[in-house]
Amino acid sequence: MNKLLSRAFVLSVSFLLSFTACAKPSGGEASIVQSLYGTMPNGELVTQYVLTNTSGVEATIITYGGIITSLKTLDKNGKLGDIVLGYDNLEGYIADSNYFGALIGRYGNRIGKAQFSIEGKTYQLEVNDGENHLHGGFKGFDKKNWNATAFKIDGEVGLKMELFSPDGEQGYPGNVTAQVVYTLKSSNELVMDYMAITDKPTHINMTQHSYFNLAGDGSILDHQLTIPADSITPVDKGLIPTGALDKVENTPFDFRKATAVGKRIDVKNPQLAYGLGYDHNFVLNKSEEGAFELAAKVVEPKTGRVLEIFSEEPAIQFYSGNFLNGTAKGKGQTYEHRTGFCLEPQHFPDAPNQPNFASTLVKPSEVYSTRMSYRFSAVK
Repeated sequence: MNKLLSRAFVLSVSFLLSFTACAKPSGGEASIVQSLYGTMPNGELVTQYVLTNTSGVEATIITYGGIITSLKTLDKNGKLGDIVLGYDNLEGYIADSNYFGALIGRYGNRIGKAQFSIEGKTYQLEVNDGENHLHGGFKGFDKKNWNATAFKIDGEVGLKMELFSPDGEQGYPGNVTAQVVYTLKSSNELVMDYMAITDKPTHINMTQHSYFNLAGDGSILDHQLTIPADSITPVDKGLIPTGALDKVENTPFDFRKATAVGKRIDVKNPQLAYGLGYDHNFVLNKSEEGAFELAAKVVEPKTGRVLEIFSEEPAIQFYSGNFLNGTAKGKGQTYEHRTGFCLEPQHFPDAPNQPNFASTLVKPSEVYSTRMSYRFSAVK
């Protein structure tokens, strides 16, 4: 905890000292371009920031939901292409129920029966997924307009996002101040540093919910996926963990070696039936608790694009776009079944109600802090 607090403090001081408003330069310099993206129904203005590094890799982020609306990376021929699903305007994101590109909080993933108890008191959360609570409720962090500050440090660019969540919001106790820092590095890596503090004990489990398609369009079933995980947390019909850990060996969930997403997605398996495909929490093989290590790797055979996800979190949720059904449209595409996938670093689903899972409880004396990143490359 002290190490994490120290890191957050250093980051905050650096932003204050080094913030630079940037216009997009020529000559391959890293840049930030700021513009108006749209206006919310309540009159709030939503700002867009386009972050570009020295290689031309480009991340576009809006203040609404902290959403990554576009992420352009290089393929094996050096051609840039957008690898995330998204909409064409703010109205699309406001109406969205898929969480395209959004920051998720206070709690990523599901909480069973939309409630938990802290110190003997039961808290009722919003019910927005069957009888359960999902991704912070109907108006979680993904539906809030964050405050943003752009910065440039040592030739690298980023965006500090801040949000205040009042006591009782979506049923959660405590006034929470959250911060997420996006940094686009010259090494073609988008780093996300999360921090939050509270004035009452509360549960926090933040993540990022981009949908990826490294080919740019079409099915994601040929993408080659590796997840260094020996176990998953099996779920019931409501996709709430049973509390057990199931080994992935000799099951469709074994991605310890690179395997096509679609190779086993339609085999008869109770867990796949519950999720209509993959929508499961993989327990990562960590060298030590909190180590910043590889959580997943994806290779797209045609373009050669590679996405590596690193994280301090103990688990990662793999979702194969099972509920995409053609109703969502954007970027000249119709997002059909399994045309995007999510890999969401996190603590375990329903951890507040599962005593055997690592705790997500944050106390007023503590600082919630975690780091995750997307690393981009290409192979011939």
